[in-house]
Amino acid sequence: MSRRAEVTTRRFADETARSVDPSTVLVIALGSTEQHGPHLPLSTDTVVAEALVKALCERDHRFSFGPTLSVGASGEHAGFCGTLSIGTEVLSTVLVELVRSARDSCQGVYFISGHGGNLEAVQRAILLSTSEGDRVGAFFSGVQGGDVHAGRTETSLMLYLAPHLVVPPFVVGNVRPLAELMPAIEQGGTVAVSPNGVLGDPTGATGSEGQQLFAQMSGRLVAHAKNWLGDAS
Repeated sequence: MSRRAEVTTRRFADETARSVDPSTVLVIALGSTEQHGPHLPLSTDTVVAEALVKALCERDHRFSFGPTLSVGASGEHAGFCGTLSIGTEVLSTVLVELVRSARDSCQGVYFISGHGGNLEAVQRAILLSTSEGDRVGAFFSGVQGGDVHAGRTETSLMLYLAPHLVVPPFVVGNVRPLAELMPAIEQGGTVAVSPNGVLGDPTGATGSEGQQLFAQMSGRLVAHAKNWLGDAS
């Protein structure tokens, strides 16, 4: 299976002011627009995050499919054509303001991020928003044991979720563990450790593997979201 079935979940932005259900939780996909090597699209993190939002809203109608933020904090990918970033400070402020503005429209906001670089901004936003009395949660996509960036993990996911956006051939990047690479990345960005932008080995990636990985990830998401709502069932 290479393409997911069409999702019929209604998006929040397609509602009218009268039809919005304020008893639901607004789910916001947080992605990025950044290089993902020569074979994956700039939208990779956004595609994954939106797919997870759809999966959650399909399985639990207490959640509403909110608008996507497709530019995040991607400064570590500067130096590659196509990367756009608004930085941690701005992203955090945007998230806080979004939560504040949503108070009349939902019972809480739940962020699903497909980009690890958004982590600090999300953490800051949750800390401030909860101190103001808002109900806010977050889930970050990821595969245990998966490679870091544009490797086999993300390539398999994209071959499942959006195969038409994947452009072979697949090229190997820096395959050293992230912990070993982080000092150099913090100093000079991803370009300092991988001229082609890939951190991992995408060769051998398949859509069937991506389907399995997505099923595992979406299962963890649903469990996390239910627990965040206080639903132990």
